[in-house]
Parts: sequence; structure tokens; C-alpha cells
Amino acid sequence: MTDASAASQGPTRCGFVALIGAPNVGKSTLVNALVGSKVTIVSKKVQTTRALIRGIVVENDAQIILVDTPGIFAPKRRLDRAMVSTAWSGAHDADLVCVLLDARQGIDEEADAIFAKLDGVNHPKMLVINKIDLVPREKLLVLAQKANERLKFAETFMISAMSGDGVDDLRRALAAAVPEGPFHYPEDQMSDAPLRHLAAEITREKIYRHLHQELPYQSTVETDTWTERKDKSVRIEQTIFVERDSQRKIVLGKAGATIKSIGADSRKEIAEIVGQPVHLFLFVKVRDGWGDDPERYREMGLEFPKE
Repeated sequence: MTDASAASQGPTRCGFVALIGAPNVGKSTLVNALVGSKVTIVSKKVQTTRALIRGIVVENDAQIILVDTPGIFAPKRRLDRAMVSTAWSGAHDADLVCVLLDARQGIDEEADAIFAKLDGVNHPKMLVINKIDLVPREKLLVLAQKANERLKFAETFMISAMSGDGVDDLRRALAAAVPEGPFHYPEDQMSDAPLRHLAAEITREKIYRHLHQELPYQSTVETDTWTERKDKSVRIEQTIFVERDSQRKIVLGKAGATIKSIGADSRKEIAEIVGQPVHLFLFVKVRDGWGDDPERYREMGLEFPKE
């Protein structure tokens, strides 16, 4: 990363890079590795990234704006359809597309469907094979060859987003590939996701960590208030919305033990990110049928599907 004076010596470059892939290929982990800071939530539970949360990277004289799209999968419900539609709009609107493959899964049914649809996306495409530390080298080379036969990629990268292996090479290549133009964001701004939204995403991640399979991913978190106090601390109130009262009881836990643990973990991480003490207050409410409410979709940055 460079300072502004170094960046100003030559023409600057700036562009949007969409990360496209099936659920759980490691898109969010890669965004965090490229940026060097946590800007999207990472969970082993599929479909945690709902909206186009951007990470911003400055590499030499280039600014790379990463569009972390929801994983593309076969949509069944209205929320599913909204997430898949958002992912494809991210691909079409970007300057460059990074297609992520899980080295272990290879070109499975989901990846094959993505490749087929990417034929209609005219932007330059880079292939990023992730989780290479889990697969023998010979298998990686065969996978790279098959993928390039299937779709025309400008470049192929083999990385481990978790360990950081290969991430620097990818970052440099993205910086060279984005078009010439002025920076869209201040150099010290890592993400355009408002802190209120990021704080809500962090709490949602902690819910997954604590409850695993007990709670469907339709649960959502909203930051209701964000108050800067005179003692330089922040008071945050958030509401966790679930669809049924039985889910509300699961989130609360016996004598409120579960929500206390969720709150403690979330408060600690939010405080690290904002760099000041945080007082976090969590509430759980049942919002029946929120999955069919257009307003909820807008709050998550998704377009409401008509059907």
C-alpha cells in the first residue's frame, strides 16, 4: 500500500471487481485477505453474504473496489431469488470479474452453471482457484486446464485466502487490470459499508457461530441506534428479527445466556473495528413473514423479486 504522493506520480487506476462463485468458495475470506481488514462476515454456514458489500484496496497507484456478491445457487424462495439476482447484477456492472472455484469441489454442478451463465458477461474474467493447500498440485493443474477450456480467462491464480498464499500476486494483477481513472474513495477508507451495517453483520455472524444449525439463515439483524457518547464510547442498540417465537427462545437461550454470549462476542469485535469502547444492547423480536416484506429487502441492499 502506498501513500498519496506515490500514487500521484503516474496515472491512477480505479475499477470495480466482482467476485463470483458458488456458496462457501471463500469469497468473503478473500475480500478480507485482499483488504487486510475485516469488511465482510465470514461463516461456515452458506449464504451469509446478502448484499454487495464492497472492500476497497489501494495497491500502488490503483484503487480496487471489490464487490462481494452472494454465492450463486439454485434459488427456491423469494429471498434466494433476490440474492442470486443481486450477484449477477454485480457481475454485469463490474469492470472485471473474478470467478472463484473451490479446489476441492472442482467444476461441480454449481460451478458449471455459473460458467454457462458467465458466457453472457463481456468483461475480462480471471480464474481464482481457492483452498489450494487442501489439494495435490497435479489435481490443481488439471482443474485449471479444464476451467480454461470451459471459459476464456485472462489469467489464472491459485491461492489460499485463509493462509494468504498467492493473494499478493492476485492483488497486483487486479491493480494492473482495472481501467485508468481517478480514485472513487479516500485512500484510507476500506469499505463503503456503513459502520451500522457492518455492526449488524458482525452480530449476525455471531448468531451463526453460537447456534449453528438451530436457526435458519433468514434471521436478520438491524442496527436501530448508534450514539456517540461524551466519554468517547459508542452505545449501539440492535434488533435480531426471527420468523417464529420458537426461534426467539433459541436466540435468547436459558435465562438469556445465549444472547449474552452473542452480545459479548459481537461487542468485542465491533469495538476492535471502531477503535473505541462499545456498549451493545440486543433485542429479539418476531417479525412474521418478513421474508415477503419489500422494505426488509431494501434494508439489506437487495432488490425485491416480484414473484
